[in-house]
Amino acid sequence: MASVTQTKNRFIDKSRNQADQNRMDDVTDAVDAETQHKNHSVYFVPGLHRGLRVLEIVAAAQRPLSITDIASELGLTRSSVFRLVYTLRHMGFLEEEQTKHFTLGPRVLNIGFAFLASKDIIEIARPELEALRDDTQVSAHLAIRDERDVLYLSCVQTRSGFLSNMNVGSRVPAYASPMGWLLLSGLPPAELTVLFRNETFVPLTDQTPTSVKALLDIVKQAGQRGYVISRGAMEASGSSISTPIINRRKEIVGAIDISGPDSAFNLGEIEGRYLSAVQATAARISQRMG
Repeated sequence: MASVTQTKNRFIDKSRNQADQNRMDDVTDAVDAETQHKNHSVYFVPGLHRGLRVLEIVAAAQRPLSITDIASELGLTRSSVFRLVYTLRHMGFLEEEQTKHFTLGPRVLNIGFAFLASKDIIEIARPELEALRDDTQVSAHLAIRDERDVLYLSCVQTRSGFLSNMNVGSRVPAYASPMGWLLLSGLPPAELTVLFRNETFVPLTDQTPTSVKALLDIVKQAGQRGYVISRGAMEASGSSISTPIINRRKEIVGAIDISGPDSAFNLGEIEGRYLSAVQATAARISQRMG
């Protein structure tokens, strides 16, 4: 969301770190029960899993980590983590930024850029988001759901001076995001319950659901409306209008919004001109996707 304060960013980071710790406690919960093969215990490669978890831990920390730090997060010995870090560093996925402290290496970008390049929705949506930004004079965003997160794929900054600090690759907890509520509305309630059963709900504002039941209610309402108008959902003095992107199979594959401080909007037109513009943009993107 536009104009999110540094304090709130740290709050989101804390929430993400707590959630990451919960997920790490049980490897089985990280694998979708519907897609887990009957021979999972045979096919699953623990060493590969641990190596990828090292990358996730370093990425989530947003600061250089020592081998001891990583070992503590993984629950492994320093010698085991040393071999993982050595291999990842040798391949360019990690680099030593401080003495014996490691950050993500440049090779990680190759995978990230390849992922973005594979998403047709980005190329389709970009000109539509630019037109939406020009029409509303508010920053426009495209996001998808990545498990329990909202992942931003495209951010088109306003020219009015109210810049968004949600850049490509930014993540926020789906339970705390209006776009997240829409993205989750395509899931059956039972699946959504399983997805968030071990989540730590850290409220960003008094509108953040703090339990699975509360999340189910707010997601159901978002799905029934087909849009979310937010006044202070993620920040006290911020507003947003969010709508889903739907593919030809009637599946919710993404969401767009315009978001910014209240001063970026003519608040009397939130449910009129702004909502109509966002809905029309989402409809065009959905249509272009087939």
